[in-house]
Amino acid sequence: MTLGTPTTTQAYGEPSYWDNRYAQEAAPFDWYQKYPALAPLLHLYVPHRHHRILVIGCGNSVFSEDMVKDGYQDIVNVDISSVVIQAMQSKYSDSQHLKYIEMDVRDMNPFQPDSFDAVIDKGTLDSILCGNNSRQNATQMLKEVWRVLKDKGVYILITYGAPVYRLGLLKESCTWSIKLHVIAKFGAEGSSEQPNLDLTNPIPLDEGGSSVEDALGKNPDVHYIYVCIKEAKQSNEEASDN
Repeated sequence: MTLGTPTTTQAYGEPSYWDNRYAQEAAPFDWYQKYPALAPLLHLYVPHRHHRILVIGCGNSVFSEDMVKDGYQDIVNVDISSVVIQAMQSKYSDSQHLKYIEMDVRDMNPFQPDSFDAVIDKGTLDSILCGNNSRQNATQMLKEVWRVLKDKGVYILITYGAPVYRLGLLKESCTWSIKLHVIAKFGAEGSSEQPNLDLTNPIPLDEGGSSVEDALGKNPDVHYIYVCIKEAKQSNEEASDN
């Protein structure tokens, strides 16, 4: 995502912005990365095609459609924009593998705890962090993501935010085991500018995230992918007993 003016970026956190945008721009759009580029990572962390997957802030992306083409069978997509959800429900009305629901990710009460094996977030946390009361809203969203995930379920966050901006928020909100991967941003011609990066190899990640700069240098032209694994309830209970 290329950030615009401060007024525009703040609007990313407001539902009305997205309703207006999707009403005016009906063509499919994928934030940050398209599915083929991220598929190796999905295969690594969500290896079973029958697992139930939640895509938050789905927009009108074809990401989930491409997942179905790759064999995934149960994908639930949510977005706060009623305009885009109605459009996607109509577009995929014949698909038994894709479901679209209008929902605020800060309150996903229609979903029971431990409902999903994986949650995929491609820019939604970033959008919330652009809005008002950003920290509170982001924490609320992350707690909901943690709640709906099964034990050992995985939250895959694709973001422009480096560890210094994201790691603390993730750790403070919930109990995760976190791995970091990176993928090169794509240039105007659609080809990777840093093809030597191996998406499936985690980047060394210390407590504050400073190790990332040692591995990648300053201001690398990458998207960061935080793979957050929900710690099992049993492990948490055992830890509290010790």
